[in-house]
Amino acid sequence: MSTSHATLKLFRKIHLYFGLFISPMLLFFAFTGALQTFSLHETTQGSSYKPPAWAVTLGQIHKKQTSIVPVRKQRPADVPKPPKGDAAPTPKPVDAPPQKSHLPLKIFFLIVSIGLFTSTLTGIYMAYKYNQSKLLVTGLLLAGTIIPVLLLPF
Repeated sequence: MSTSHATLKLFRKIHLYFGLFISPMLLFFAFTGALQTFSLHETTQGSSYKPPAWAVTLGQIHKKQTSIVPVRKQRPADVPKPPKGDAAPTPKPVDAPPQKSHLPLKIFFLIVSIGLFTSTLTGIYMAYKYNQSKLLVTGLLLAGTIIPVLLLPF
């Protein structure tokens, strides 16, 4: 066996084992990233949408590596201030530029998330299909799932 063939074989094994170990987190980040692309993990100002608790928690883990979601203080409603005796007139508000539509880029990022998710799942499938050690494949997937869960409280 030539040196380049042996090196390629070693790189394939490293790629396989490392890929299996990180694949649970790739699936997690692809899924939660798709949720965050469309702000499905948070309430946006002026919206009546209330995200499910699981989406809020997963978004918090994705962004801040903790499951503890801080309690946000409610913003008080805009209450006009009482006029002062000799106060200067309030300047007129400047018109804000029109909001851009970010939908095309959001759709692109959704496609990227779906592609990453699908690619990772097919990689896991191929690892089971073509690797002789199903126990090693399962062990690496479990380790890649359990270790982050155990590290979450720290």
